[in-house]
Amino acid sequence: MREIVLDTETTGLDPATGDRLVEIGCIELINHLPSGQELHLYVNPERDMPEEAFRVHGLSAAFLADKPLFAEVVDEFLEFIGDAPLIIHNAAFDMKFLNAELARLGRPPLPRERAIDTLRMAQTRFPGSPASLDALCRRFGIDTSSREKHGALIDVLLLAQVYLELVGGREPGLALAASEDRQGAGERVAIERPFRPARPHAPTPEELEAHAAFVGRLKGALWTREAETGSGG
Repeated sequence: MREIVLDTETTGLDPATGDRLVEIGCIELINHLPSGQELHLYVNPERDMPEEAFRVHGLSAAFLADKPLFAEVVDEFLEFIGDAPLIIHNAAFDMKFLNAELARLGRPPLPRERAIDTLRMAQTRFPGSPASLDALCRRFGIDTSSREKHGALIDVLLLAQVYLELVGGREPGLALAASEDRQGAGERVAIERPFRPARPHAPTPEELEAHAAFVGRLKGALWTREAETGSGG
């Protein structure tokens, strides 16, 4: 199963008031695990960068000035995501911006039902608890030390780990458990046991006699005491 974890950075909160995309990050999942395929795009928003947005992601207008326009990367973006489900945290926000950019170019919108919203997944699973990406990383013990500011590619790498936990933890990756670097006490180890088919016949009279003699020597056994006293439990 192919899925795409996706995140964007923008100049603000609302494309209807002129805010634009400035960064797109995508990574491919196969059966919920990263395949190693990723797409990372900076986009020239053709406008200034508000200070509030700059404080969030650190992308200045000067940095973005020589980056391609969305029209120049749209085909690369659409080809990468294909028709796969889109894993997005607070999906309504990112889908709103992506579809606004597509509308400017006369392209069809991305259907909202393609998005799997990890924010809603977390709110359903942990009602009343913080459900930001940072909060979920703390809940699941995911290392965020490389994340000084919001960044689309950094965030999708973290979100991929959060999503794996939300869909059932590490079970999808148990095939990796045999890697050579796994050490330490407490690890579950699979033990090879020889297959022994069931006996094809009943015990012989000699075997029954030997068994009776063996049991007779176990004078202190619980079942011997019960037989002698007639107690049945």
